[in-house]
Amino acid sequence: MTVNNLKLSSLTLAVRSTWTQRTKPHQAPLFLRLAALIVAALALLPLGYLIIRATGAGYDKILDILLRPKTHEIFFGSAALAGSVTLAAVTIGVLLAWLTVRTDLPGRKVWAVLTVLPLVIPSYVGAFTLVSAFGPKGLVQGWLEPLGIERLPSIYGFPGAFIALTLFSYPYVLLSVRAALRGLDPSLEEAARSLGRSQLQVFREITLPHLRPSMVAGGLLVALYTLSDFGAVSMLRFDSFTRAIYMQYSASFDRSVAAVLALLLVAMTVVILIFEHRMRGQARYYRSSAGALRPARTIALGKWRWPAFAFCAIVTLLALVTPLAVIVFWLVRGTLAGEALNLRFDVVFNSLVGSGLAGLMAMVAAIPVAVLAIRYPGRVSRWLERSTYLGYALPGVVIALSLVFFGANYALFLYQTIFMLIFAYVVRFLPQAVGSTRASLLQVSPRLEEASRNLGRTPLQTLSSVTVPLIRPGLLTGIALVFLTAMKELPATLILGPTGFSTMATRIWDTTAEAFFTQASVPSLLLVMVSAVAVWIILSQEDKKARQ
Repeated sequence: MTVNNLKLSSLTLAVRSTWTQRTKPHQAPLFLRLAALIVAALALLPLGYLIIRATGAGYDKILDILLRPKTHEIFFGSAALAGSVTLAAVTIGVLLAWLTVRTDLPGRKVWAVLTVLPLVIPSYVGAFTLVSAFGPKGLVQGWLEPLGIERLPSIYGFPGAFIALTLFSYPYVLLSVRAALRGLDPSLEEAARSLGRSQLQVFREITLPHLRPSMVAGGLLVALYTLSDFGAVSMLRFDSFTRAIYMQYSASFDRSVAAVLALLLVAMTVVILIFEHRMRGQARYYRSSAGALRPARTIALGKWRWPAFAFCAIVTLLALVTPLAVIVFWLVRGTLAGEALNLRFDVVFNSLVGSGLAGLMAMVAAIPVAVLAIRYPGRVSRWLERSTYLGYALPGVVIALSLVFFGANYALFLYQTIFMLIFAYVVRFLPQAVGSTRASLLQVSPRLEEASRNLGRTPLQTLSSVTVPLIRPGLLTGIALVFLTAMKELPATLILGPTGFSTMATRIWDTTAEAFFTQASVPSLLLVMVSAVAVWIILSQEDKKARQ
């Protein structure tokens, strides 16, 4: 073995030792344990509702539902969809994050914004625009008919659902990995390159292992998003859990069948969470030395520069340009025909206020859960963190109906108020805030917090003055994620919104359901523009952090 190989082996062992190191946890402060317990209990409210509904049906009926061939078909179909979408989204997200952060990709700052923007497009709008463009008798087929192509392959079913959900969910991975790359100490990569390793070897042996926590966190969000999505699977006619649950809720007075299916969905979520925990392990990465973080060296792509550019262009074309082009087509065609646009500014205001408050409240709730899980690891803290993820896999209609049950029976003063709607948003999207906070906290050395406590500051003062400022990029990312997804949430808004309360998402749904596509195009474009501003703010904050 050469001297360089011996040195690299030592470096790799040091990396793995640091990465898997576990420090003996101290006793968590009482305020932190109580706050995390309250957050977890509130997040589990929908599960309590489902148990009450399901057990009311009797065990014989539950067993009959579980043994039905249709139930098995839905279960395996949903599992296959979640697994394939997650794998594809992680692959796309990691590649885009690395290209837009570390390389000399042409126009990488522009791609950094454009490749995130598909996250703002509601799944049902994106699915419908894909059908309009690429489906049978769609716009593309019309262009190809003069060439003798009379019918394109059907986009309905599993293929269409896979394409749509991958295109509109990969930004979850992209944002998480981008934040991790910006906070990664470049010294280990530089040391490996100095020992003669190629760029590909450095990425595989050094960079990729340190990105695993953020990759797993983003992949978890994609898997749970896929399981809970209603719009895309309904539009593309794929029988998933969410579609079956919605059909049972809307077509039957007996909601026990839907409750049993929802509990089966919860069981699948628990399996995913266990798998995610084993994949993530006790991974943590933070710098062992003091000092300001240096920016990583820009990597020259060489002959791969323009293929990488083409990759970013194709993803952006499918995930962003195509939906926007179809929306603009509706707008132009309707305007030329003299249709009224009926722009309502109260709809925009309602969307901004509801989503903004949801983002802030979700981040406040996520901090104690993430800090307890990272700084005081154990069985209790782990399960408290995992419990906050259950709501994300449930369809919005299930969460909304559970809160209707809760509000009508135990909190009548909150029923049909915006506070109940914001509560539903927080329960639904809390994992986004927890995941991004967790990923940032993993990169902060606990020695800084220990030093603060040794200087006489209380745990609460240390949390507010040391920990929170250090994990600000992750907090901003979490707020942005919750803001963007809450803005396009549909079932919960339709059910829990106060009387006369309308958002851009509900306006889009109402108008497209009645085939008023011109009127739907206006809130759709506004939704994209508002969300684009939010994404730009978050990315600019990341740039400021990277330059510090």
